[in-house]
Amino acid sequence: MDWDQFDLNPKVIAALKKADIKSIKQILNLSGADLQRLMKLSSADIQCLLKTVSHALRRNSMLTALQLYQDKDHLTSQHQKLSLGCSVLDNLLKGGIPLVGITELAGESSAGKTQISLQLCLCVQYPYQYGGLESGAVYICTEDVFPSKRLQQLIDQQHKLRADVPAEIIQKIKFGNSIFVEHAADLDTFHNCITKRISLLLTRGMVRLVVIDSIAALFRCEFGVSDSVMKARYLQTFGAQLHSLSTKFRTPIMCINQVTDAVSESEAAQCSCSVVGNRVSPALGITWANQLLMRLMVSRISQPEPAPGVASCHAGSVRTLRVDFAPHLPPSSCYYTVTLEGVKGIK
Repeated sequence: MDWDQFDLNPKVIAALKKADIKSIKQILNLSGADLQRLMKLSSADIQCLLKTVSHALRRNSMLTALQLYQDKDHLTSQHQKLSLGCSVLDNLLKGGIPLVGITELAGESSAGKTQISLQLCLCVQYPYQYGGLESGAVYICTEDVFPSKRLQQLIDQQHKLRADVPAEIIQKIKFGNSIFVEHAADLDTFHNCITKRISLLLTRGMVRLVVIDSIAALFRCEFGVSDSVMKARYLQTFGAQLHSLSTKFRTPIMCINQVTDAVSESEAAQCSCSVVGNRVSPALGITWANQLLMRLMVSRISQPEPAPGVASCHAGSVRTLRVDFAPHLPPSSCYYTVTLEGVKGIK
């Protein structure tokens, strides 16, 4: 620590160096009386020292709401989002997926969860001006084989899906080279994956998106009914580790989750998603829900409600994307379809 940079009396700086105190942490770990004995200074000098180093720690770490509002460039992670590659879906989410926090995408089979996740893996590679983060993605498979053929289809169709991006920019992006696939079929492998392997990729700046497909599969066979306490501890631990990665590297975490039928009246009352009369709720319960920043629900419907602009050719293949909860969004939804080009919202 260069004490000469601090606004301190030269006598105090000399005493710090003589006492071999090299960090603010050392100062704050000692009492005032201990510092007086160690540095042979007066009580007034010690109080001045403590106030100076405390102010240095507080500097720029606490801001009022007015300061945040006036400084639009500060903490850009609160404003910047990762685009989903479709203006309709981005409008629903007010720009896309937040950079900091865990976003859950839950729904029944064939609702389009993996399709949206694959599309995000491509969107993250676009320049910032087109909603991307100019980096790669990690895709963690916990049950099924990674859908590489479908990914290649999406890559080949990017020029059609992203008509808003100049063709020369799309051609320059090597999409397949920046998607890293990991397989984690059990909790130990998953823990090692997020704490070591993914952390290394994030540190090197090679990725800015983590997709987990799916989080529920890790807990389906590992725990019985009597192991609920241990299961909750694992969920809290994984949630904390993912939050730490997301916050440190400003990286969105997308967790795909499955749904279960709501069998009791209390569960039914809490359900936010209804699929053709069947009431379902995301797996893993309230413990996991408390780890999330945002929950999105997807479902496949055979007969959508009449809405302007919905063409008859969409009948039988329309899905809904619903905002279940988010601190910055109201409950809302939109229709979308999955085509050869990718996921497209319906206006």
